[in-house]
Amino acid sequence: MGAKSDSKGCKWLSWFIVFVVLAIIAGAVALVLIKKKQNESDNEPAPVPGPPGPVTEKYSDALKTAMQFFDIQKSGKLVDNKISWRGDSGLNDGSDAKLDLSKGMYDAGDHMKFGLPMAFTASVLSWSILEYGDHLDKVDQLEEAQDSLKWITDFLVNAHPKDNVLYIQVGDPNADHKCWNRPEDMTEKRPLTQVNTSAPGTEVAAETAAAMASASLVFKKSNPTYSDSLLKHAKQLFTFANENRGSYSESIPDVQKFYNSTGYGDELLWAAGWLYHATGDKTYLDFVTGDDGQEFAEFDKPSWFSWDNKLAGAQVLLSRLTFFGGSKDNSVLQKYKKTAEAVICGLLPKSPTATSSRTKNGMIFISEWNALQHPVASAFLAVVYSDYMLSSRTAKITCNGDSFKPADIRKFAVSQVEYVLGDNPMKMSFLVGYGDKYPKYVHHRGASIPADAKPSCSDGFKYFKSSDPNPNVATGALVGGPFLNGTYNDVRDNAMQGEPTTYNSALIVGLLSSLVTTSSVVESFTS
Repeated sequence: MGAKSDSKGCKWLSWFIVFVVLAIIAGAVALVLIKKKQNESDNEPAPVPGPPGPVTEKYSDALKTAMQFFDIQKSGKLVDNKISWRGDSGLNDGSDAKLDLSKGMYDAGDHMKFGLPMAFTASVLSWSILEYGDHLDKVDQLEEAQDSLKWITDFLVNAHPKDNVLYIQVGDPNADHKCWNRPEDMTEKRPLTQVNTSAPGTEVAAETAAAMASASLVFKKSNPTYSDSLLKHAKQLFTFANENRGSYSESIPDVQKFYNSTGYGDELLWAAGWLYHATGDKTYLDFVTGDDGQEFAEFDKPSWFSWDNKLAGAQVLLSRLTFFGGSKDNSVLQKYKKTAEAVICGLLPKSPTATSSRTKNGMIFISEWNALQHPVASAFLAVVYSDYMLSSRTAKITCNGDSFKPADIRKFAVSQVEYVLGDNPMKMSFLVGYGDKYPKYVHHRGASIPADAKPSCSDGFKYFKSSDPNPNVATGALVGGPFLNGTYNDVRDNAMQGEPTTYNSALIVGLLSSLVTTSSVVESFTS
Protein backbone atom coordinates (compact mmCIF):
# COMPACT_ATOMS: atom_id res chain seq x y z
CA MET A 1 0.00 0.00 0.00
CA GLY A 2 2.79 2.41 0.92
CA ALA A 3 4.61 1.92 -2.46
CA LYS A 4 1.47 2.67 -4.52
CA SER A 5 0.89 5.84 -2.51
CA ASP A 6 4.46 7.06 -3.19
CA SER A 7 4.04 6.36 -6.92
CA LYS A 8 0.85 8.44 -7.12
CA GLY A 9 2.57 11.24 -5.17
CA CYS A 10 5.52 11.29 -7.57
CA LYS A 11 3.23 11.44 -10.61
CA TRP A 12 1.24 14.29 -9.08
CA LEU A 13 4.44 16.17 -8.27
CA SER A 14 5.77 15.68 -11.82
CA TRP A 15 2.57 17.00 -13.36
CA PHE A 16 2.62 19.95 -10.94
CA ILE A 17 6.19 20.82 -11.96
CA VAL A 18 5.25 20.57 -15.65
CA PHE A 19 2.25 22.83 -15.02
CA VAL A 20 4.38 25.40 -13.18
CA VAL A 21 7.02 25.40 -15.93
CA LEU A 22 4.36 25.80 -18.61
CA ALA A 23 2.74 28.60 -16.60
CA ILE A 24 6.07 30.39 -16.30
CA ILE A 25 6.71 30.01 -20.04
CA ALA A 26 3.19 31.20 -20.86
CA GLY A 27 3.59 34.13 -18.50
CA ALA A 28 6.92 35.07 -20.07
CA VAL A 29 5.43 34.87 -23.55
CA ALA A 30 2.46 36.94 -22.48
CA LEU A 31 4.80 39.50 -20.89
CA VAL A 32 6.82 39.74 -24.09
CA LEU A 33 3.64 40.16 -26.14
CA ILE A 34 2.29 42.78 -23.76
CA LYS A 35 5.58 44.65 -23.83
CA LYS A 36 5.69 44.41 -27.62
CA LYS A 37 2.13 45.68 -27.86
CA GLN A 38 2.97 48.46 -25.39
CA ASN A 39 6.00 49.47 -27.47
CA GLU A 40 3.87 49.42 -30.59
CA SER A 41 1.32 51.56 -28.76
CA ASP A 42 4.02 54.00 -27.68
CA ASN A 43 5.07 54.40 -31.30
CA GLU A 44 1.50 54.76 -32.56
CA PRO A 45 0.47 58.41 -32.94
CA ALA A 46 -2.66 59.55 -31.16
CA PRO A 47 -5.63 60.35 -33.41
CA VAL A 48 -5.65 63.80 -34.99
CA PRO A 49 -8.43 65.84 -33.36
CA GLY A 50 -11.24 66.86 -35.68
CA PRO A 51 -13.17 70.14 -35.59
CA PRO A 52 -13.66 71.61 -32.11
CA GLY A 53 -15.21 69.01 -29.85
CA PRO A 54 -17.18 69.32 -26.62
CA VAL A 55 -16.50 72.45 -24.56
CA THR A 56 -15.08 72.17 -21.06
CA GLU A 57 -17.50 74.55 -19.32
CA LYS A 58 -15.13 75.31 -16.47
CA TYR A 59 -12.50 76.62 -18.86
CA SER A 60 -15.10 78.37 -20.97
CA ASP A 61 -16.30 80.31 -17.92
CA ALA A 62 -12.72 81.13 -16.94
CA LEU A 63 -11.87 82.26 -20.49
CA LYS A 64 -14.86 84.58 -20.66
CA THR A 65 -13.82 85.99 -17.31
CA ALA A 66 -10.19 86.51 -18.33
CA MET A 67 -11.13 88.31 -21.54
CA GLN A 68 -12.79 91.11 -19.60
CA PHE A 69 -9.56 92.45 -18.15
CA PHE A 70 -8.52 93.81 -21.55
CA ASP A 71 -11.58 96.10 -21.49
CA ILE A 72 -10.62 97.26 -18.01
CA GLN A 73 -7.12 98.21 -19.20
CA LYS A 74 -8.13 100.18 -22.28
CA SER A 75 -7.08 103.78 -22.65
CA GLY A 76 -8.74 106.27 -24.98
CA LYS A 77 -12.30 106.91 -26.11
CA LEU A 78 -14.17 103.81 -24.98
CA VAL A 79 -16.65 102.92 -27.70
CA ASP A 80 -19.23 100.35 -26.58
CA ASN A 81 -17.78 100.43 -23.08
CA LYS A 82 -18.61 97.22 -21.21
CA ILE A 83 -17.08 98.14 -17.85
CA SER A 84 -19.47 100.27 -15.78
CA TRP A 85 -16.74 101.83 -13.66
CA ARG A 86 -14.43 102.71 -16.56
CA GLY A 87 -14.62 105.78 -18.80
CA ASP A 88 -12.56 107.73 -21.33
CA SER A 89 -8.95 108.43 -20.37
CA GLY A 90 -5.61 109.40 -21.88
CA LEU A 91 -7.39 111.25 -24.69
CA ASN A 92 -4.50 113.70 -25.16
CA ASP A 93 -1.76 111.07 -25.07
CA GLY A 94 0.69 111.74 -27.88
CA SER A 95 -0.42 115.33 -28.47
CA ASP A 96 3.07 116.65 -27.64
CA ALA A 97 4.30 114.94 -30.81
CA LYS A 98 1.07 115.63 -32.73
CA LEU A 99 0.21 111.94 -32.61
CA ASP A 100 -2.87 110.09 -31.43
CA LEU A 101 -1.58 107.69 -28.79
CA SER A 102 -4.83 107.66 -26.87
CA LYS A 103 -5.45 103.94 -27.43
CA GLY A 104 -3.36 101.07 -26.15
CA MET A 105 -3.63 99.51 -22.71
CA TYR A 106 -2.26 100.33 -19.28
CA ASP A 107 0.25 97.68 -18.36
CA ALA A 108 -0.86 96.93 -14.80
CA GLY A 109 -2.56 98.65 -11.90
CA ASP A 110 -1.17 102.08 -12.81
CA HIS A 111 -1.63 104.42 -15.78
CA MET A 112 1.55 103.80 -17.73
CA LYS A 113 1.77 102.61 -21.30
CA PHE A 114 5.01 100.65 -21.67
CA GLY A 115 5.73 99.56 -25.23
CA LEU A 116 7.70 96.38 -24.58
CA PRO A 117 5.13 94.51 -22.45
CA MET A 118 2.24 95.94 -24.50
CA ALA A 119 3.71 94.60 -27.73
CA PHE A 120 4.33 91.23 -26.05
CA THR A 121 0.67 91.21 -25.01
CA ALA A 122 -0.30 91.71 -28.65
CA SER A 123 2.09 89.00 -29.88
CA VAL A 124 0.74 86.39 -27.47
CA LEU A 125 -2.87 87.37 -28.13
CA SER A 126 -2.25 87.07 -31.88
CA TRP A 127 -0.62 83.67 -31.45
CA SER A 128 -3.57 82.48 -29.38
CA ILE A 129 -6.04 83.60 -32.04
CA LEU A 130 -4.03 82.04 -34.86
CA GLU A 131 -3.69 78.66 -33.14
CA TYR A 132 -7.04 78.55 -31.37
CA GLY A 133 -9.36 80.90 -33.19
CA ASP A 134 -11.80 78.04 -33.75
CA HIS A 135 -11.82 77.39 -30.00
CA LEU A 136 -12.47 81.05 -29.26
CA ASP A 137 -15.22 81.12 -31.85
CA LYS A 138 -16.82 78.03 -30.31
CA VAL A 139 -17.37 79.96 -27.06
CA ASP A 140 -18.16 83.31 -28.73
CA GLN A 141 -14.90 85.00 -27.75
CA LEU A 142 -13.12 85.34 -31.10
CA GLU A 143 -14.49 88.77 -31.93
CA GLU A 144 -13.70 89.94 -28.39
CA ALA A 145 -10.10 88.78 -28.74
CA GLN A 146 -9.70 90.44 -32.15
CA ASP A 147 -11.15 93.72 -30.85
CA SER A 148 -8.75 93.73 -27.89
CA LEU A 149 -5.82 92.99 -30.17
CA LYS A 150 -6.72 95.80 -32.55
CA TRP A 151 -6.99 98.25 -29.66
CA ILE A 152 -3.30 97.63 -29.04
CA THR A 153 -2.13 97.49 -32.65
CA ASP A 154 -3.93 100.76 -33.43
CA PHE A 155 -1.72 102.33 -30.79
CA LEU A 156 1.42 100.62 -32.11
CA VAL A 157 0.77 101.83 -35.66
CA ASN A 158 0.46 105.42 -34.47
CA ALA A 159 3.52 105.02 -32.24
CA HIS A 160 5.62 104.35 -35.37
CA PRO A 161 5.37 107.63 -37.34
CA LYS A 162 8.71 107.20 -39.15
CA ASP A 163 10.76 104.23 -40.28
CA ASN A 164 13.37 104.70 -37.56
CA VAL A 165 11.26 106.24 -34.79
CA LEU A 166 9.12 104.31 -32.33
CA TYR A 167 7.42 105.78 -29.27
CA ILE A 168 7.82 103.19 -26.54
CA GLN A 169 6.38 104.87 -23.45
CA VAL A 170 3.59 107.26 -22.53
CA GLY A 171 3.79 108.83 -19.08
CA ASP A 172 6.46 109.43 -16.46
CA PRO A 173 6.55 106.31 -14.26
CA ASN A 174 8.10 108.14 -11.31
CA ALA A 175 5.41 110.82 -11.33
CA ASP A 176 2.69 108.30 -12.13
CA HIS A 177 3.55 106.09 -9.17
CA LYS A 178 3.22 109.06 -6.81
CA CYS A 179 -0.48 109.20 -7.62
CA TRP A 180 -3.38 106.97 -6.68
CA ASN A 181 -6.43 107.98 -8.69
CA ARG A 182 -8.58 106.78 -11.54
CA PRO A 183 -7.21 106.99 -15.11
CA GLU A 184 -10.23 109.11 -15.98
CA ASP A 185 -9.02 111.75 -13.49
CA MET A 186 -5.33 111.96 -14.46
CA THR A 187 -3.93 115.49 -14.45
CA GLU A 188 -0.19 114.83 -14.42
CA LYS A 189 1.87 115.39 -17.56
CA ARG A 190 2.17 112.48 -19.98
CA PRO A 191 5.62 112.79 -21.57
CA LEU A 192 6.61 110.58 -24.48
CA THR A 193 9.71 108.42 -24.81
CA GLN A 194 11.04 107.21 -28.16
CA VAL A 195 13.78 105.03 -29.57
CA ASN A 196 15.54 106.07 -32.78
CA THR A 197 18.90 105.76 -34.51
CA SER A 198 20.59 107.88 -31.83
CA ALA A 199 18.89 106.08 -28.95
CA PRO A 200 18.29 102.55 -30.26
CA GLY A 201 15.99 100.03 -28.69
CA THR A 202 16.37 96.79 -30.58
CA GLU A 203 14.31 94.64 -28.22
CA VAL A 204 11.27 96.91 -28.12
CA ALA A 205 11.38 97.64 -31.86
CA ALA A 206 11.73 93.93 -32.67
CA GLU A 207 8.96 92.97 -30.24
CA THR A 208 6.69 95.55 -31.85
CA ALA A 209 7.60 94.09 -35.25
CA ALA A 210 6.61 90.64 -33.94
CA ALA A 211 3.31 92.03 -32.65
CA MET A 212 2.48 93.65 -35.98
CA ALA A 213 3.57 90.68 -38.11
CA SER A 214 1.53 88.22 -36.07
CA ALA A 215 -1.47 90.57 -35.97
CA SER A 216 -1.25 91.01 -39.74
CA LEU A 217 -1.98 87.28 -40.00
CA VAL A 218 -4.97 87.60 -37.67
CA PHE A 219 -6.56 90.31 -39.83
CA LYS A 220 -5.43 88.95 -43.22
CA LYS A 221 -8.90 87.81 -44.28
CA SER A 222 -11.21 90.02 -42.23
CA ASN A 223 -9.40 93.33 -42.83
CA PRO A 224 -6.78 92.93 -45.59
CA THR A 225 -5.99 96.65 -45.87
CA TYR A 226 -5.25 96.88 -42.16
CA SER A 227 -3.27 93.64 -42.37
CA ASP A 228 -1.09 95.08 -45.14
CA SER A 229 -0.45 98.20 -43.08
CA LEU A 230 0.59 96.15 -40.06
CA LEU A 231 2.95 94.06 -42.16
CA LYS A 232 4.52 97.16 -43.69
CA HIS A 233 5.21 98.56 -40.20
CA ALA A 234 6.54 95.17 -39.04
CA LYS A 235 9.09 95.02 -41.87
CA GLN A 236 10.24 98.58 -41.27
CA LEU A 237 10.59 98.02 -37.54
CA PHE A 238 12.56 94.82 -37.97
CA THR A 239 14.98 96.58 -40.30
CA PHE A 240 15.29 99.45 -37.81
CA ALA A 241 15.84 97.06 -34.90
CA ASN A 242 18.39 94.94 -36.75
CA GLU A 243 20.40 97.73 -38.38
CA ASN A 244 20.57 99.89 -35.26
CA ARG A 245 21.40 97.35 -32.60
CA GLY A 246 21.42 98.48 -29.02
CA SER A 247 19.41 97.82 -25.88
CA TYR A 248 16.86 100.38 -24.83
CA SER A 249 17.95 99.73 -21.25
CA GLU A 250 21.26 101.33 -22.17
CA SER A 251 19.85 104.07 -24.39
CA ILE A 252 17.19 105.02 -21.83
CA PRO A 253 18.52 103.99 -18.39
CA ASP A 254 15.30 105.04 -16.62
CA VAL A 255 13.48 102.00 -18.03
CA GLN A 256 15.74 99.71 -15.97
CA LYS A 257 13.59 100.32 -12.88
CA PHE A 258 10.45 99.11 -14.63
CA TYR A 259 10.87 96.87 -17.69
CA ASN A 260 14.59 96.29 -17.87
CA SER A 261 15.73 94.19 -20.79
CA THR A 262 18.26 91.39 -20.40
CA GLY A 263 19.07 91.31 -24.13
CA TYR A 264 17.64 91.72 -27.60
CA GLY A 265 18.71 88.59 -29.49
CA ASP A 266 15.56 86.73 -28.48
CA GLU A 267 13.30 89.49 -29.79
CA LEU A 268 15.13 89.55 -33.13
CA LEU A 269 14.60 85.80 -33.59
CA TRP A 270 10.98 86.04 -32.40
CA ALA A 271 10.27 88.87 -34.83
CA ALA A 272 12.02 87.17 -37.74
CA GLY A 273 10.07 83.99 -37.04
CA TRP A 274 6.77 85.83 -37.19
CA LEU A 275 7.78 87.76 -40.29
CA TYR A 276 8.67 84.54 -42.08
CA HIS A 277 5.28 83.06 -41.20
CA ALA A 278 3.60 86.26 -42.40
CA THR A 279 5.55 86.76 -45.63
CA GLY A 280 7.26 83.52 -46.65
CA ASP A 281 10.25 85.73 -47.43
CA LYS A 282 13.36 83.55 -47.19
CA THR A 283 15.34 86.53 -45.87
CA TYR A 284 13.74 86.03 -42.47
CA LEU A 285 14.32 82.28 -42.55
CA ASP A 286 17.97 82.94 -43.38
CA PHE A 287 18.14 85.25 -40.38
CA VAL A 288 17.04 82.61 -37.87
CA THR A 289 19.11 79.85 -39.47
CA GLY A 290 22.22 81.88 -40.27
CA ASP A 291 24.88 83.54 -38.16
CA ASP A 292 22.34 85.52 -36.14
CA GLY A 293 20.48 82.36 -35.23
CA GLN A 294 23.70 80.68 -34.16
CA GLU A 295 24.60 83.71 -32.05
CA PHE A 296 21.27 84.31 -30.32
CA ALA A 297 19.34 81.02 -30.21
CA GLU A 298 21.20 79.41 -27.28
CA PHE A 299 20.53 75.93 -28.63
CA ASP A 300 20.16 73.12 -26.08
CA LYS A 301 19.74 75.64 -23.25
CA PRO A 302 16.07 75.65 -22.18
CA SER A 303 14.73 79.05 -21.12
CA TRP A 304 11.55 80.57 -19.71
CA PHE A 305 8.99 82.40 -21.84
CA SER A 306 8.14 85.90 -20.59
CA TRP A 307 7.78 89.54 -21.62
CA ASP A 308 11.57 89.82 -21.35
CA ASN A 309 12.69 86.53 -22.90
CA LYS A 310 11.06 85.23 -26.09
CA LEU A 311 13.53 82.41 -26.86
CA ALA A 312 11.32 79.50 -25.77
CA GLY A 313 8.40 81.01 -27.67
CA ALA A 314 10.53 81.50 -30.78
CA GLN A 315 11.76 77.90 -30.57
CA VAL A 316 8.23 76.50 -30.35
CA LEU A 317 7.02 78.82 -33.11
CA LEU A 318 9.88 77.84 -35.43
CA SER A 319 9.33 74.16 -34.68
CA ARG A 320 6.13 74.60 -36.70
CA LEU A 321 8.32 74.66 -39.80
CA THR A 322 9.64 71.16 -39.13
CA PHE A 323 6.27 69.77 -38.02
CA PHE A 324 4.34 71.16 -40.99
CA GLY A 325 6.47 73.32 -43.27
CA GLY A 326 8.48 70.77 -45.16
CA SER A 327 11.70 71.88 -43.47
CA LYS A 328 12.58 68.63 -41.73
CA ASP A 329 15.94 68.52 -43.49
CA ASN A 330 16.98 71.97 -42.27
CA SER A 331 19.55 71.16 -39.59
CA VAL A 332 19.31 74.54 -37.86
CA LEU A 333 15.52 74.42 -37.67
CA GLN A 334 15.92 70.95 -36.18
CA LYS A 335 18.05 72.57 -33.47
CA TYR A 336 15.19 74.95 -32.66
CA LYS A 337 12.83 71.98 -32.44
CA LYS A 338 15.27 70.01 -30.30
CA THR A 339 15.63 72.95 -27.92
CA ALA A 340 11.84 73.38 -27.82
CA GLU A 341 11.59 69.72 -26.82
CA ALA A 342 14.16 70.33 -24.09
CA VAL A 343 11.92 73.13 -22.80
CA ILE A 344 8.94 70.76 -22.73
CA CYS A 345 10.96 67.96 -21.11
CA GLY A 346 11.97 70.34 -18.34
CA LEU A 347 8.32 71.06 -17.57
CA LEU A 348 7.05 67.49 -17.29
CA PRO A 349 7.21 66.39 -13.64
CA LYS A 350 8.09 62.75 -14.47
CA SER A 351 10.78 63.64 -16.98
CA PRO A 352 14.41 62.79 -16.08
CA THR A 353 15.23 66.43 -16.88
CA ALA A 354 12.32 67.94 -14.96
CA THR A 355 13.07 71.32 -13.44
CA SER A 356 13.09 71.54 -9.66
CA SER A 357 11.82 75.12 -9.91
CA ARG A 358 8.30 74.39 -8.72
CA THR A 359 6.24 74.40 -5.55
CA LYS A 360 5.61 71.17 -3.66
CA ASN A 361 2.13 71.22 -5.22
CA GLY A 362 3.64 71.22 -8.69
CA MET A 363 3.31 74.82 -9.84
CA ILE A 364 6.28 76.13 -11.84
CA PHE A 365 7.91 78.81 -9.68
CA ILE A 366 10.63 81.13 -10.99
CA SER A 367 10.08 84.53 -9.38
CA GLU A 368 8.37 86.02 -6.33
CA TRP A 369 7.35 89.02 -8.44
CA ASN A 370 4.49 88.08 -10.74
CA ALA A 371 4.95 84.41 -9.93
CA LEU A 372 2.11 83.21 -12.17
CA GLN A 373 3.59 84.54 -15.41
CA HIS A 374 6.00 81.63 -15.84
CA PRO A 375 3.71 78.67 -15.06
CA VAL A 376 0.97 80.05 -17.29
CA ALA A 377 3.42 80.87 -20.10
CA SER A 378 5.03 77.44 -19.77
CA ALA A 379 1.67 75.69 -19.86
CA PHE A 380 0.65 77.64 -22.96
CA LEU A 381 3.81 76.61 -24.82
CA ALA A 382 3.30 73.01 -23.66
CA VAL A 383 -0.23 72.75 -25.09
CA VAL A 384 0.80 74.41 -28.34
CA TYR A 385 3.65 71.93 -28.73
CA SER A 386 1.46 68.94 -27.85
CA ASP A 387 -1.07 70.08 -30.45
CA TYR A 388 1.67 70.34 -33.08
CA MET A 389 2.50 66.73 -32.25
CA LEU A 390 -1.11 65.60 -32.55
CA SER A 391 -1.77 67.39 -35.82
CA SER A 392 1.48 66.15 -37.36
CA ARG A 393 0.97 62.57 -36.13
CA THR A 394 4.05 62.69 -33.92
CA ALA A 395 3.67 59.93 -31.35
CA LYS A 396 6.04 61.02 -28.62
CA ILE A 397 9.02 63.05 -27.49
CA THR A 398 11.97 61.51 -25.69
CA CYS A 399 13.48 63.05 -22.59
CA ASN A 400 16.79 61.37 -21.73
CA GLY A 401 15.41 57.97 -22.76
CA ASP A 402 11.89 58.32 -21.34
CA SER A 403 9.01 58.82 -23.74
CA PHE A 404 6.06 61.17 -23.33
CA LYS A 405 2.94 61.50 -25.44
CA PRO A 406 0.94 64.62 -26.26
CA ALA A 407 -1.53 63.61 -23.55
CA ASP A 408 1.27 63.72 -20.96
CA ILE A 409 2.23 67.22 -22.04
CA ARG A 410 -1.38 68.40 -21.95
CA LYS A 411 -1.75 66.90 -18.48
CA PHE A 412 1.05 69.17 -17.25
CA ALA A 413 -0.67 72.23 -18.73
CA VAL A 414 -3.95 71.27 -17.06
CA SER A 415 -2.18 70.98 -13.70
CA GLN A 416 -0.95 74.58 -13.99
CA VAL A 417 -4.31 76.08 -14.95
CA GLU A 418 -6.05 74.08 -12.23
CA TYR A 419 -3.63 75.56 -9.70
CA VAL A 420 -4.48 79.05 -10.94
CA LEU A 421 -8.22 78.40 -10.76
CA GLY A 422 -8.25 77.10 -7.18
CA ASP A 423 -6.49 73.74 -6.79
CA ASN A 424 -3.82 75.23 -4.52
CA PRO A 425 -3.06 75.44 -0.78
CA MET A 426 -5.11 78.65 -0.44
CA LYS A 427 -8.10 77.07 -2.26
CA MET A 428 -8.28 80.44 -4.00
CA SER A 429 -8.74 81.38 -7.63
CA PHE A 430 -6.03 83.81 -8.70
CA LEU A 431 -8.22 84.85 -11.64
CA VAL A 432 -10.30 87.69 -10.24
CA GLY A 433 -14.03 87.16 -10.68
CA TYR A 434 -13.77 83.42 -11.22
CA GLY A 435 -14.99 81.04 -8.52
CA ASP A 436 -16.24 81.75 -5.02
CA LYS A 437 -12.92 82.86 -3.54
CA TYR A 438 -10.55 85.25 -5.30
CA PRO A 439 -8.48 88.35 -4.34
CA LYS A 440 -10.63 91.25 -3.16
CA TYR A 441 -7.85 93.82 -2.58
CA VAL A 442 -6.24 93.77 -6.02
CA HIS A 443 -3.47 96.35 -6.45
CA HIS A 444 -5.31 98.34 -9.11
CA ARG A 445 -6.20 102.02 -8.86
CA GLY A 446 -9.38 102.01 -10.91
CA ALA A 447 -10.75 98.99 -9.08
CA SER A 448 -9.98 100.45 -5.65
CA ILE A 449 -11.73 103.82 -6.10
CA PRO A 450 -15.52 104.26 -6.38
CA ALA A 451 -16.59 105.25 -9.88
CA ASP A 452 -18.34 108.37 -8.61
CA ALA A 453 -15.29 109.59 -6.65
CA LYS A 454 -12.93 112.13 -8.22
CA PRO A 455 -9.85 112.18 -5.99
CA SER A 456 -6.79 114.17 -6.96
CA CYS A 457 -3.39 112.60 -7.44
CA SER A 458 -2.54 112.41 -3.74
CA ASP A 459 -6.04 112.38 -2.20
CA GLY A 460 -6.69 108.98 -3.71
CA PHE A 461 -4.27 107.32 -1.31
CA LYS A 462 -7.04 107.17 1.26
CA TYR A 463 -8.56 104.45 -0.92
CA PHE A 464 -5.19 102.76 -1.23
CA LYS A 465 -4.94 102.64 2.58
CA SER A 466 -8.56 101.62 3.12
CA SER A 467 -9.24 98.29 4.81
CA ASP A 468 -12.40 97.84 2.73
CA PRO A 469 -12.36 95.51 -0.29
CA ASN A 470 -12.17 97.14 -3.72
CA PRO A 471 -15.53 98.67 -4.66
CA ASN A 472 -15.02 97.54 -8.28
CA VAL A 473 -14.13 94.00 -9.28
CA ALA A 474 -11.20 93.88 -11.71
CA THR A 475 -12.83 90.96 -13.49
CA GLY A 476 -10.40 88.81 -15.41
CA ALA A 477 -7.28 90.13 -13.71
CA LEU A 478 -4.63 87.47 -13.18
CA VAL A 479 -2.81 88.65 -10.08
CA GLY A 480 0.90 88.16 -9.45
CA GLY A 481 0.27 85.01 -7.47
CA PRO A 482 1.48 83.00 -4.49
CA PHE A 483 4.88 82.63 -2.89
CA LEU A 484 6.89 79.42 -3.10
CA ASN A 485 5.19 78.06 0.03
CA GLY A 486 1.76 78.59 -1.56
CA THR A 487 0.69 81.58 0.57
CA TYR A 488 -0.97 84.71 -0.75
CA ASN A 489 -1.48 87.90 1.26
CA ASP A 490 -4.56 89.68 -0.07
CA VAL A 491 -3.82 93.31 0.85
CA ARG A 492 -3.81 96.27 -1.49
CA ASP A 493 -0.24 97.42 -0.88
CA ASN A 494 1.10 93.95 -1.77
CA ALA A 495 2.01 94.79 -5.37
CA MET A 496 4.40 91.84 -5.57
CA GLN A 497 1.53 89.35 -5.29
CA GLY A 498 -1.58 91.38 -5.97
CA GLU A 499 -0.89 93.50 -9.06
CA PRO A 500 -2.33 92.17 -12.31
CA THR A 501 -0.78 92.76 -15.72
CA THR A 502 -2.15 92.86 -19.23
CA TYR A 503 0.49 90.44 -20.50
CA ASN A 504 -0.50 87.92 -17.82
CA SER A 505 -4.00 88.20 -19.23
CA ALA A 506 -2.79 87.44 -22.75
CA LEU A 507 -1.03 84.32 -21.47
CA ILE A 508 -3.99 82.99 -19.46
CA VAL A 509 -6.34 83.72 -22.39
CA GLY A 510 -4.01 81.75 -24.64
CA LEU A 511 -3.83 78.85 -22.20
CA LEU A 512 -7.58 78.71 -21.60
CA SER A 513 -8.23 79.01 -25.35
CA SER A 514 -6.07 75.97 -25.93
CA LEU A 515 -7.83 73.89 -23.28
CA VAL A 516 -11.47 74.94 -23.66
CA THR A 517 -11.95 72.29 -26.37
CA THR A 518 -9.84 70.24 -28.79
CA SER A 519 -9.15 70.49 -32.50
CA SER A 520 -6.26 70.09 -34.89
CA VAL A 521 -4.14 73.21 -35.36
CA VAL A 522 -3.79 74.77 -38.81
CA GLU A 523 -0.70 73.74 -40.71
CA SER A 524 -0.20 77.23 -42.13
CA PHE A 525 -1.28 80.61 -40.81
CA THR A 526 -1.62 81.95 -44.36
CA SER A 527 -3.72 79.22 -45.97
